Amino acid sequence: MSFRAKRLIKKIISWSGLFFFALAAYMLYRQLSKYHLQDIQDALMSIPRQNLLYACAASFIGYVALSSYDFLALKYIGRKLAAWKWIFVGFIGFSVSNNAGHAIVSGGAIRYRLYTRWRFHGEDIVKMVTFSGFTYLVACFFLVIMGYVLTPDHAFGEGSVSKMTTTVTALCSAAGLGVYFWASLFYKKPIVIKDIEFDIPSFKMALAQVFIGAADILMASLVLYFSLIPFVDISFATFIGVFIIAQVLGVFSQVPGGLGVFEGLFMYIIPGDHNQAMLFGALLAYRIIYYLLPMVVSAVMLFSYEGYLKYVKKQRLEKLKIVNTAQMNRNKI
Repeated sequence: MSFRAKRLIKKIISWSGLFFFALAAYMLYRQLSKYHLQDIQDALMSIPRQNLLYACAASFIGYVALSSYDFLALKYIGRKLAAWKWIFVGFIGFSVSNNAGHAIVSGGAIRYRLYTRWRFHGEDIVKMVTFSGFTYLVACFFLVIMGYVLTPDHAFGEGSVSKMTTTVTALCSAAGLGVYFWASLFYKKPIVIKDIEFDIPSFKMALAQVFIGAADILMASLVLYFSLIPFVDISFATFIGVFIIAQVLGVFSQVPGGLGVFEGLFMYIIPGDHNQAMLFGALLAYRIIYYLLPMVVSAVMLFSYEGYLKYVKKQRLEKLKIVNTAQMNRNKI
């Protein structure tokens, strides 16, 4: 492949980050556009202000946990980076992938655009994105098992979530998690894929992956729980089981944000008869707090940073122009 072709591909990958950002914003707009502004206002006003503040705090902590995926990935490839940079990339990358779906592609494009500016090679970014994907996967394995244990028995009826389906899923998750832990302890040979070597994480790092991934999903669940408990009398142990099953199936459906899949499963599984309007309000608040607000914040962060880089580049060019002009004047003398 020629140098020009490689350079063109790098530019396409870099600019695709902004494309996926726009796609995420559009998907979020589509999610919320079917609701009238009054519906959104009524749904939020029906939730006590204190609960909304708790939900916002849980969302903030959750995105810190999500950003820690990048911190672990940096340790995995043996690179150091200022904390604000990996928090910055992680926050924007996950706010985009949460809304656009296809996290490896959409979040990977954002990471490529930003990390390459800090002299990271494409191979390093591929390793980081792959590692982060496994962080979420092993956390899902762990939480599916926990969700199976904690989900109320009535949820395993004859509907879309049958007892056999969930049992098989839980057993497969246990097997997957067991294999991953076994490999981290005993399999030390790198796995080579298209000339890229992927080292097996240490057992200590594998445990950290499960912990951070579980913390991320736990905080996301608290966003909905704080919005829900004013209207539904449900213990957190029962709720977290319902949430995990709905969340994991929503993610693996590859529908952006699990839209529709998550809500449908959650309302189907949650025990008891409840006011549908109140459930709607809680789920809508969850969408706004966990998806819309981080997307707005990340938009401000990303475009402010892009604007700052353009300003710095312009200043450097102007200084270079002044230096060159002065040099030419001295040569004339």
